[in-house]
Amino acid sequence: MKGKRRRQRTTLLAALTLIAGLGATVPAHADDPAYPFRDPSLSVHARVTDLLSRLTLDEKISLLHQYEPAIPRLGIQSFRTGTEALHGVAWLGKTTVFPQAVGLASTWDPSLLRQVGSAVGDEARGFQQTRPAGWGLNLWAPVVNLLRDPRWGRNEEGYSEDPYLTGAVSTAYGTGLTGGDPDHLKTAPTIKHFLANNNEVHRDTTSSELRPRVLKEYDEQAFKPAIAADAATGVMTSYNLVNGRPNTVNPALDDTVRTWTSKDLLNVTDAAAPGNLVGSQKYYGTQTEADAAALKAGVDSFTDNDTDSGPTTTAVKTALSTGLLTESDVDKAAGDVLSIRVRLGEFDPGGGRYGSIDASVIDSPAHRALARKAATEAAVLLKNDGALPLRKTGSAAVVGPLADTLYTDWYSGTLPYAVTPKDGIEAKLGTSVASTEGVDRIALKDTATGKYVTAGTGEAGAPLKETADSGTDSQFDMFDWGSGIVTLRSAANGKYVGYNWSNFVNDQTQPNGWFVQQQFRLERQDDGTYLLRYAGYETSESWWSNPVYLGPTGTDGTLGLVAKGQAAHYTKDVVRSGVDEAVAAVKGKDQAVVVVGSDPSINGREAHDRTDLALAPSQEALVKAVHAANPHTVVIVENSYPTTLGSLQKEVPALLWTTHAGQETGNALADLLYGDANPSGRLTQTWYRSDADLPSILDYDIIKSDRTYQYFKGQALYPFGYGLSYTTFAYSGLRRVGDGYEVRVTNTGSRAGAEVVQLYTHQRASRDKQPLKQLKSFQRVSLKPGETRTVRLKVRPSDLAHWDVTRSKWAVESGTYDVLVGSSSSDIRARTSWQVKGETIPPRDLSKLTRAENFDDYSAGIALVDESKASGTAVSAASDGAWLKFADTRLGAGAGEFGARVAGTSPGTVEVRLGSPTGTLVGTAHFAGTSSPYDYTTVTAELSGAAKGRADVYLVLSKDVRLSTFTLR
Repeated sequence: MKGKRRRQRTTLLAALTLIAGLGATVPAHADDPAYPFRDPSLSVHARVTDLLSRLTLDEKISLLHQYEPAIPRLGIQSFRTGTEALHGVAWLGKTTVFPQAVGLASTWDPSLLRQVGSAVGDEARGFQQTRPAGWGLNLWAPVVNLLRDPRWGRNEEGYSEDPYLTGAVSTAYGTGLTGGDPDHLKTAPTIKHFLANNNEVHRDTTSSELRPRVLKEYDEQAFKPAIAADAATGVMTSYNLVNGRPNTVNPALDDTVRTWTSKDLLNVTDAAAPGNLVGSQKYYGTQTEADAAALKAGVDSFTDNDTDSGPTTTAVKTALSTGLLTESDVDKAAGDVLSIRVRLGEFDPGGGRYGSIDASVIDSPAHRALARKAATEAAVLLKNDGALPLRKTGSAAVVGPLADTLYTDWYSGTLPYAVTPKDGIEAKLGTSVASTEGVDRIALKDTATGKYVTAGTGEAGAPLKETADSGTDSQFDMFDWGSGIVTLRSAANGKYVGYNWSNFVNDQTQPNGWFVQQQFRLERQDDGTYLLRYAGYETSESWWSNPVYLGPTGTDGTLGLVAKGQAAHYTKDVVRSGVDEAVAAVKGKDQAVVVVGSDPSINGREAHDRTDLALAPSQEALVKAVHAANPHTVVIVENSYPTTLGSLQKEVPALLWTTHAGQETGNALADLLYGDANPSGRLTQTWYRSDADLPSILDYDIIKSDRTYQYFKGQALYPFGYGLSYTTFAYSGLRRVGDGYEVRVTNTGSRAGAEVVQLYTHQRASRDKQPLKQLKSFQRVSLKPGETRTVRLKVRPSDLAHWDVTRSKWAVESGTYDVLVGSSSSDIRARTSWQVKGETIPPRDLSKLTRAENFDDYSAGIALVDESKASGTAVSAASDGAWLKFADTRLGAGAGEFGARVAGTSPGTVEVRLGSPTGTLVGTAHFAGTSSPYDYTTVTAELSGAAKGRADVYLVLSKDVRLSTFTLR
């Protein structure tokens, strides 16, 4: 359909030209409202075609950068892609802040997500009258990258480890953002980050290797639903490579993504990614080649060089002059950009359908109420031994490092107000409660000088220095965030200490910023002293060649960065014990609430993965001490990723998890703790017992490495879909009806509550390895005590298809499928079997040209690589003896010749074996080497008489051989 629309646009352009030539009336001024591109009664494509016809080539090229300049002669204003709107409008000031994305998904409530998306879309529109810097109606949200590894630093930005759930909630959120009108856009959401982006370590140079089944069944399925439902208007390319090719030039942008919808899409690059093609990735020699390749692959808008569009437009013009691009390539991309701008109502009278929305919608009472509802539904009750709900009478204490603060994350708006857990509980009880953060207050004394590290007393703080002052000015509250990282908050002014590229100053309300300069490590030495190490910019790409430490560098004792050998040795004097304070606060109280968790700027963030999933040691010790002092202790874990939780899961009577949930966090938690709301959130990821349950974060093959609930064979701490309630539910009467199943669900408890009814399937027998369980449908249902409702869950035979690598197509196999319905992936309450009539996948026919990537199994040392820079995937061997398996191959009366397309700069071989990697050798193809990894040649080998019958065929490669396609004939 895409090609058809392009032809229609060209035809209309010719028609308009002809009409003009025949003397038709044409407006005298290009910004006249009667001009065709300003006529809302015309189709989007007609308007785009008209506008394209009026632009010069330079003007069309100017539309291809993030910052599109105004075109005054046509009365067109400037346009900017990329307003962040992950869980509220970000970076534009005070706006409604909803729970982080992983929390929104934990509601399992698409209806709510659509409402939240609509509110965020309204607030983005609310800025349109003033158009502040950084504002635009192309929103970069939602993030649909699958959370297959909970150590990913950006875990809070995604929704789930499951593509079906991710598709459902992203479609709902995106529909809210767009407004749901097929012809008019409230905003234009762009889903991030295409494709297979789930690690931050070396994120611009690592390759996510996706065998076809993982690509088709898993990663693409997270992106397709929102695009197919017109709930998103394009994708953002990710920094990483897929199968050796940077996603900035991934041909799937056109070849796959655009096939999911009949609408024009606006695809953008991530910030500075085009420059990476020449820089860190070294994929192209010049920016001209790189930008031309990106445009050819399906990128429409380049996010590069900040506001300076010059390098991009120069590269495109050079590509045109050298034949790397044609004007039709520019027209295609510019047309995609303009299509979105037309649908946004930019050229309509009054700004179109949504042009009247103003700033009154921002942080409106309705949005505040919605934020509270979302924060309430997002929380997940992990454990409850009868401790919850709490009584609203008696004394209470709220302690912990997150008891009386709300942290904001990188992609967040400014909180218009903050209801902390302590605030919410006090409001609920109508009285003040005992509270402390439970962190140690320390002083650091230089053992060589006897002087103390001292901070400034004013609001703006001052550079840290060593002085003889041993009072409050030399005291710091030390927060432990795990993995050895601490932050220091000055007792002198309540501000955090951070590095400002010149000095260490106590001037920040919270840890923040891209580099999060407020991080330190206290490294204990053998003599009992400590070195204070700066950890604010410790990455594998650090500007510092070696670890750096603090020590006096000025004549006045001002602290600066020094090498380890010059670092000051400090005694750490505990002025006040956080544990002792917390214990004192909770002793004798009827209720003790401990709030622990993460700082989203520290415990994993963009460009930084987590190294472990444990709660910070000091926080775990705090919980244990509080529980020992008061058995009526409940624990709130406030972070945005699964946590191993150590022994706490067994010891404390109640655990409630919430993501960082925005301005209404405290009210939502109080509603849940005291029973005014019934917990109904469900986990969207597997919570593992140990980091040892996870393979390398760079291993993307969830099938072979048994990742996510679909394939994980271990015992989870908490399974996917898990969440408790204050009431109970019973299931009965599961049966197939029409295009799905129905089941009766009854609230058998004494409280109203919401159950998330989840339907999973399992294929009992298959040619290929299948998931242990796979979510196919779900529905959230609210029930009063004693109420029964029939829940209908849609699942069709076509939903059971998996990708058949033998024929590169979707296939539904005939056989028996288990249908499992319940409260989580491991709590199945009703089950039945389903006899499905599909097909039988035939034996492989390797006499046909077979792509090497379509293997059934492989060994260590096999890598998926780019066949060429433009398209295709090949297989490469990192070591001698690496092998590929092609199962159940019909060789018939005998195959006589093996032929293969191979590349590589070193000589090598490809062995053909039967039965196993060391099985019968039936042929060896010898390879002399080619001029480059992209220079393929054909090699052949005669096969012995043993190459017949029906067998598993193994191709065994020598080191550095690249194999693209092959045949056995």
